Amino acid sequence: MTALTQEAPVMTPDTTPGPDLDELLWQAWKALELPEGLRAEIIEGFIEVSPTGRFSHAKLSNQLRRELLRYLDSESRPYLVNNDMNVMHGRNVWIPDAFVSPEDDDEFVTEDGLGLHAQCVGLIVEVVSPGHDGTQRDRVRKRRAYARAGIPVYVLVDAYDEQGIVTVLTGPCPKKATYTVENRVHFGTDVTIPEGPAKGFVIGESITGPPRNA
Repeated sequence: MTALTQEAPVMTPDTTPGPDLDELLWQAWKALELPEGLRAEIIEGFIEVSPTGRFSHAKLSNQLRRELLRYLDSESRPYLVNNDMNVMHGRNVWIPDAFVSPEDDDEFVTEDGLGLHAQCVGLIVEVVSPGHDGTQRDRVRKRRAYARAGIPVYVLVDAYDEQGIVTVLTGPCPKKATYTVENRVHFGTDVTIPEGPAKGFVIGESITGPPRNA
C-alpha cells in the first residue's frame, strides 16, 4: 500500500501592525480622572495609582523641601524645589515628593505641557510610603526608573528601612538601570549631597528627627 503524504501548510508571520502598547498606556493615563487624594504615575510600563501621603509622610516631605529651598537660596543657585508636578521620560511619568530643576525651566516643559523633561532634573527625593507596594515602588521600581533616566542623584528617606535610613544614590548607569554609588545613614545622622545643583546640602536630624531606638 502506498502512503500518501501531505505537505504541512506554510505558515507566514502575521505582519499586521498591532497596537502600540506604550501609546495605549499613555492615552489611558491621560484619560484618567482620579478622585482628590490620588495620583497616577507610569512606572516601568504600568500605571500605578497611589494615595497622597499620611501626616508623617507629608511632614518629612515638607520639612525637607523647606530646608532645601532655603539652602539653594542661600547659595544663590538658580534652581527650584518642586513637588506635585509630573517628571516625564519617554512614556514614563513620575510625581516625586521633591525634585530640583532649573529656575528658568520653560525650555524643558514637554510639548503637551504636562510636565518637565527628566533631563533637567538634578535631584529627586522620595519619602518612602508604608506597605509592601509602597516600599517596593520607591526602593526598587523607581530606583531602576530614575537610574535608567540618568537622574544624577536619587535620595530615599525611608522610615521603614531598619529604624529609619536615608539613602543617597549617585552615579546612574542608564543601560543597567542601576546606581553605582550608594551611601546609607540612619535617621539623625548627617549625610551630604555630593554633587549636582544641591551639592553640599545636608540631610540630618532637623529633617528626619533624632535616631530611633532599635
